Amino acid sequence: MLEEIAFEVPDSQVDRDLAEADRLGARLVIPEDVHEWPIAAINSLAAASAGGIRRFAPPMGLWVRGPHRLVDLTRQAIAMVGTRTPTHYGRTLGSEVAYQLAKRGVRVWSGAALGIDGACHTGALSAGEPTVAVLPCGIGRPYPAAHADLLARIAEEGLLVSEYAPSSLPSRPTFLSRNRLLAGLCEATVVVEALLRSGSLSTATTAARLDKTLMAIPGPVTSHYSDGCHMLIRNGDAVLVSSADEILTTLKSPPPWRRGPEHRVP
Repeated sequence: MLEEIAFEVPDSQVDRDLAEADRLGARLVIPEDVHEWPIAAINSLAAASAGGIRRFAPPMGLWVRGPHRLVDLTRQAIAMVGTRTPTHYGRTLGSEVAYQLAKRGVRVWSGAALGIDGACHTGALSAGEPTVAVLPCGIGRPYPAAHADLLARIAEEGLLVSEYAPSSLPSRPTFLSRNRLLAGLCEATVVVEALLRSGSLSTATTAARLDKTLMAIPGPVTSHYSDGCHMLIRNGDAVLVSSADEILTTLKSPPPWRRGPEHRVP
């Protein structure tokens, strides 16, 4: 399998990538690692890819850094995403909801970006529970640099996950790829605060395309920072939620158009 992942990559580069991962205390997880590969969580991406949606192709391998088994943290997993420029309302609510979900045994996943992502990771860690950051770059890259300390803590207490070699830089395509992986590996996605052009809406639309439950937290009607959330709710794409309790209730009884066998009750 390693040869397939390394197709068109020089052997010397593969060796360097594996050596860098070893230095970081990380590992490359592939489908043959049956004790850790999250086959159930990846099924939605595999099904979408088989149905002809090539951009939803499942990963051939994942670089993982942290003390937990990847498959364990995909059980009862929720992606929480939002704008990189949140209001105090959005940042506080994201952190608090993530804290409450983590306390209830839900695994909070996000993209480690500035703003809502960072607030949600911090909230989960404050509950003394692991959180998972899916990165648009290699797990050896502290990106964004302002989150270097947060990423180091996630690596110690949760997991850093990436499709890209440890030293890889982020780019626009890798952000989009990260979003599809984040939505695909989680049971549901919650949008906390998002502008109409927010990158987090890419994760939201991917979750909907994968038939995952999509939720959105509303904001003040006068705040354009919540326009993306209001659009998702108004169009019937997302369920309106305002607390951890409402998120858990929605997971137990998803809307009729999202009641596939992949939904598990936390």
